[in-house]
Amino acid sequence: MNRSGSSRSLRKAIAHLNQQQPAQLLAAECPSRAVLGHITSRWGVLVLVVLLDGTHRFSQLRRAIGGVSEKMLAQTLDALAYDGLVLRVAQQVVPPHVEYSLTPLGQEAATRLEVLVDWIEDNFPQIRAAQEAAEQQAA
Repeated sequence: MNRSGSSRSLRKAIAHLNQQQPAQLLAAECPSRAVLGHITSRWGVLVLVVLLDGTHRFSQLRRAIGGVSEKMLAQTLDALAYDGLVLRVAQQVVPPHVEYSLTPLGQEAATRLEVLVDWIEDNFPQIRAAQEAAEQQAA
């Protein structure tokens, strides 16, 4: 390839990078909303927080997260891996198994979510009292 062709390719690549817009979650068409949904779904939050303890196999995650079906856990792990938050490693052993762990990005997200999970657990008696008051008022 000649020098001008190489420069043109580089300029084209730089122009493409400059065209990428930052995420705007409030914009209806922003693709970052899908990531928000993956992270903040009930199962997404719980998977990320459980993985803060370290690497887990699928069955360990399923036992740790009460009520999650195999299908929902698999879909959640796939979405979080697609977003770069969870690392999926298939071990070459007999029988084969897969391990899941947090990426650095996932670690950052999970640490932030852990604060929210702890807040909910700490304040649940007050939340439940407010729910019961609302139910009585509606009756």
